[in-house]
Amino acid sequence: MRLDVVTIFPEYLDPLRHALLGKAIEQGRLSVGVHDLRGWATDVHKSVDDSPFGGGPGMVMKPEVWGPALDDVAAGTAAATELESSLPHLARPTHDDVEGVEATPYEGRDVREGEDPSLPLLIVPTPAGKPFAQPDARAWSREEHIVFACGRYEGIDQRVVDDAAHRYRVREVSIGDYVLIGGEVAVLVIAEAVVRLIPGVLGNKRSHEEDSFSDGLLEGPSYTKPREWRGLEVPEVLTSGNHALVDRWHRDQALKRTLERRPELLEGVALDKKDRAYLKELGFEG
Repeated sequence: MRLDVVTIFPEYLDPLRHALLGKAIEQGRLSVGVHDLRGWATDVHKSVDDSPFGGGPGMVMKPEVWGPALDDVAAGTAAATELESSLPHLARPTHDDVEGVEATPYEGRDVREGEDPSLPLLIVPTPAGKPFAQPDARAWSREEHIVFACGRYEGIDQRVVDDAAHRYRVREVSIGDYVLIGGEVAVLVIAEAVVRLIPGVLGNKRSHEEDSFSDGLLEGPSYTKPREWRGLEVPEVLTSGNHALVDRWHRDQALKRTLERRPELLEGVALDKKDRAYLKELGFEG
């Protein structure tokens, strides 16, 4: 996968070099190019914004800067700072290597009617966008080329987004109902959620198959050694060795946590008889 990020703060993207993403870069599964938007500014001050038409507070990022930048990135002619892994990772076999688990991609890409599937995906983080969710991460993990446009101030002139549809499959997305200073933090969130799902990156297929939201539920609690810590014990079922009981416990805990914290999610979850019986014990009548 290739990620290109256009921003006025290139150093903000340094975290993409670390941890699993850095390892993915080392393995050749991921490449990341960071582009300084000011490289396309034409005035002496390298300005990228101007006052909004119709008045109002703040500044809007200019189309005559963003347009050429996105044109060049789409064409593959834009100069970029190529990120390298922050440090060498241990060359040891992953869980999947040891267990002989085949690296399998998710099915289905995010291609809408009338779109050219060969075009790169352009993601524009904005509070006005569609909420980013796990199904998006799964679909985007199959992309070969994703470009991120990091807005600042009052955002990017809407004509940039509209025009970009000639060269990209455009997605305006939000990572939550709040406002950030700029799009860079959102890019870090989305990139990490997507890249970890690329086959072979995480190293344990079950680690993301059992994530929160993967089956519509929040993930239940996790425990490790020691069995007793500060007077608190690991649930006995987890040390029983009975895999069927353990699986049922995990399912029940996911149902319970979802009911307590995000009950609206249960509306979209496929529930069997055991699920419904357990939820009824908890007082859920949906």
